[in-house]
Formats: sequence, structure tokens, C-alpha cells
Amino acid sequence: MELIDKIKENARKLGKRIVLPEGYEERTLKAADICIEEGIASIILIGNRDETLEHARTLGLKNIEKAEIIDPKNHLRKEHYINMMVELRKHKGMTYEEASRLIEDPLYLGVLMIKNGDADGEVSGADHATGDVLRPAFHYIKTAPGISVVSGAFIMILPDKRFGENGILVYADGAVHPDPTDRELAEIAVTTAKTTRAICGFEPRIAMLSFSTMGSASHPLVDKVVNATRIAKEMAPDLMIEGELQADAALIESIGKKKAPGSKIVGKANVLIFPDLNCGNIAYKLTQRLANAEAIGPILQGMAAPVNDLSRGCSVNDIVSVIAITANQTTTTK
Repeated sequence: MELIDKIKENARKLGKRIVLPEGYEERTLKAADICIEEGIASIILIGNRDETLEHARTLGLKNIEKAEIIDPKNHLRKEHYINMMVELRKHKGMTYEEASRLIEDPLYLGVLMIKNGDADGEVSGADHATGDVLRPAFHYIKTAPGISVVSGAFIMILPDKRFGENGILVYADGAVHPDPTDRELAEIAVTTAKTTRAICGFEPRIAMLSFSTMGSASHPLVDKVVNATRIAKEMAPDLMIEGELQADAALIESIGKKKAPGSKIVGKANVLIFPDLNCGNIAYKLTQRLANAEAIGPILQGMAAPVNDLSRGCSVNDIVSVIAITANQTTTTK
């Protein structure tokens, strides 16, 4: 079974409630229809009910009536959410009037539903910029306990099964945080381990990457990775994690044994943590293009509840996959 099929199958077992703020958007409606038909998740659409159902009918969709449809301007919990917004952001000067306006924005309503326990995760971004999707999440859902940074993981599926976990590698951070500190880099490693377990279903073997392997070079950039490795081990003593390692040592056993004899990670790493966003983003794109790898992501991680941002060029199948991934991510926040 292909990885994405396994992700969907596990999502069916979890039975999570995923809110889609862009209930008016055509690809989103089509993806919602598929998810309902296939039982991938319980779908909550934000939009005017009559308009949403009429749009679904013109598209020939048969299942949208089974979704929960929330009108952002008129619903039973509106006053409750307004009061929540004021209480949670009063230290930032949030007023009742401003909250009354913001709660009619589907992106704010979606995260308030999650905060109140009325939804388990959110998928949006087919018709919004990343900043617009993430801003409400940062304000109201915030990061997970013990985590201060949100990052983006990519699942890389390679044709060459010799690497990683039968050809599957997880890269982070390739999408969000430009220049993490050593503490933040450690947090990225720990959250990526949780993502790997929840989404890929295998035990992470984490390589903290650098241009040095186990002291072969001396530089402040190397020190950051060394410190991050130590902090990550303190945060999660159960993790299989080593650093600093060069990429070839992490991925090719014969090289790794020469550079880091006695290591349990070298040649067997299935999670690669890059020292900054430059490295991570360049690496995933090179792997995708030169190795003909499939890249799934970015999968946003580090939030107290899963919120994922779509590319505005996404396909219907992309949205279905992200909904399934988001359902699986709910297990990382427990």
C-alpha cells in the first residue's frame, strides 16, 4: 500500500473533524465531497448554507449535504466565540467590537472552533495567502506545550528504496523558519519526530545535518547543530538522534562508518534536520527535481492543534491528501 493510502486509511480510523474555512472554493468543495464519500474525515465547511449547497449542486457533488455547514455571520456559537476572542486577546487590546468583526472571517472562525473543541484541525489556503491562514492560528491556537517555533516538514518519496525508510525520508525545516537558534532547531527535530510517527508510521532515526561530522570541523555553525542535538536529547531522551553529521554520512553506511564509527544512525537516517531554511528548502527541491522524488508538504508542525496551509495552485487531490494528513496529525498534539 502506498504511503498516502496508508495515511487515508488511518484517517478513517481516527474519525476526526476537519474544518475548511474556504467553503465557497470549488476545489475545496470537490475535495470535501471526496473526503465525505471515502470517510476520510468529518467535514465542517464555513459558508452560507444555501449558497454552499447550490454551488455543490452545480458542480454535481452528492455528499456536501452530509457536511456540517457553518454560516460565519449567523450561527449559534457566534456570541460565545466573540467572548472567547476578547478574553484570549484582551492583553493585546482586543475589543468586543473588533472581535465581532473578526469572527465573521472564516479563517478566524475556523481556529476558534478548534480552540473551543468543536473541530480537530483546519485546512485552508487554496484562496488565501500563507500569512492570512497562519495569523489567526498563531493568535489563538498557538504552539504546542514546550515548543516555541512552527516549522514545515516534507515527506520525500524516492524511487531509490535504498535510502531512508524504504525510500521515504522526512526533511525539516524546508518551509517556515529561516534561521533557528540551537533551541529552536532542537524543537524542530522533536516535532519532526512526532510528525514522522504520526504520518509515516515508522520510528524516526534523526540526523542533525552540518558540513561537519562529529567534530571534523570547528565553526559556530557547527556548534549550533551540536548544541541542538544535545538539547533535543534532553527534550526527548527516547529519540534516536545524532549530530552533527554530514549528509553522506547520514545516508550512506560505508561512508558513515568511516566518519562516525560506532554510530547507530549513520547510513540509516530516515529524518534529516537541516540547520536553516536555506539548506532545507534547497535540499528538498534538489531531491525532488534531480532524484525524481515526490514531495508531500509542507506539513506544518509545532502548533497546539494541526493547521495546514495549501498552495494556491493546489489540486483537488492535494487538498484531499492534506485533509488526511491533518487528521493524522491530531495524534501529535496529545
